[in-house]
Amino acid sequence: FLSVTEDLVRRRAEHNNCEIFSLEEISLHQQEIEKLEHLDKWCRELKILYLQNNLIPKIENVGRLKKLEYLNVALNNIERIENLEGCEELRKLDLTANFIGELSSIETLKYNIHLKELFLVGNPCTEFEGYRQFVVANLHQLKCLDSKEIERSERILALQNYPELEQKIREQEKAYLLRRAREKEEAQIKMQERKDKKQKQMESEHGFVSPDSLQNKENHQAEGESAQETWRTVDDDEDRGFWEEPTPYTPESRLEIHRYIEEKRRAKDNRRESKKREKPLWTLVTAEGKILNVNVPKLNFSLNDDEENNQIILDLAVYRHLDTSLLDVDVQPTYVRVMVKGKPFQLVLPEAVKPDSSSAKRSQTTGHLVVTMPKAGEIIQAKQKVSTSIKDSDCNTLQKSTRSGQVEKLEVNPSKYSFPDVTKIIQEKEHIGQGPIRLQLQMITESRKSCVDLEDNEDV
Repeated sequence: FLSVTEDLVRRRAEHNNCEIFSLEEISLHQQEIEKLEHLDKWCRELKILYLQNNLIPKIENVGRLKKLEYLNVALNNIERIENLEGCEELRKLDLTANFIGELSSIETLKYNIHLKELFLVGNPCTEFEGYRQFVVANLHQLKCLDSKEIERSERILALQNYPELEQKIREQEKAYLLRRAREKEEAQIKMQERKDKKQKQMESEHGFVSPDSLQNKENHQAEGESAQETWRTVDDDEDRGFWEEPTPYTPESRLEIHRYIEEKRRAKDNRRESKKREKPLWTLVTAEGKILNVNVPKLNFSLNDDEENNQIILDLAVYRHLDTSLLDVDVQPTYVRVMVKGKPFQLVLPEAVKPDSSSAKRSQTTGHLVVTMPKAGEIIQAKQKVSTSIKDSDCNTLQKSTRSGQVEKLEVNPSKYSFPDVTKIIQEKEHIGQGPIRLQLQMITESRKSCVDLEDNEDV
């Protein structure tokens, strides 16, 4: 069963900075609480306590709340009024739509001398003949019962007929308690039948899923889809039969309905978890190691090349009100991956980047995710800038250009360079010596031929 926990009380004490020792008001409605405890130890300063629409079967552990002024336990499973004597400042008590049939239990409220308002509408005791007169005659401090003010004449009349009124109430109360005892027995038998039926169903289902022989197993696997559909129809029929079956409105039936809804919810959650486990993982990298472009969340994006700042910028249009904790950014040298609520967005980059220098930011206006990734080729560009900044002479630039255009070798290539051959240096001299002599003879003969008419003057 669910009880009042410290974590629950602290979460409900947000208006008091989650401090519970000085708490004066707390609302614990619709929390499926089945046992009321700990509040009289943790919250001694409580003045207002809301516990409506839970599954509380008994008023307990509130007797030490001396300053409690208003207690609301409407729409619970309470069957009698008790354990409120210690609430000395109690002024308003709301017991609407419970199962109080023991009307004589209101006599315990005589000790709450400050009680002014009481709500019992929707309880079985309100159907008793003389119910209102009995309450008015017993609780002299009351000013209002079931939103109706108590007049002085009404109280005088109730006190005059009290002996006969009390006898009638006791008889009706006794009949109601006998009926409640039968309802409890029937509810217990019915609950046992449901457990047995469910146990048989689980056993048959277990036998269907895991047969003894392998051959039967293969047959059942082939018939798996049709069997699953039949189990769904059986489940729907069971659900329809549960809600259409007429049952009395009792604490047991209310608790059974709650258990049934909780069981269905858990089964639904288990199916969802199993579907999540069975769901195949997204293929982001092939078996050959190729990175794929993936956009599972189907988001608009833009990839810009900022050449001026030597970086690549990814603008991903994530949802504006999406919490940043649901985003996971992973930048690699060749690709970028963003997990949006568990769904991958992956993009292969056109150029290598530096993951360590990359940054990711959210836009405050649009909510877009902006990932800035510096390029890895920045060092090469820096060398080019240094080479252009050096100023040399024209000769040096010419030499560099010629050298860069030709392939230099360490060995001397005789065909490329006209170096003299040391081994044939004598022959080379003879050749050089004969050349000028022959040239001189030719020149003399030519000059003689051209100068036949001239006189040969030896002095000249």
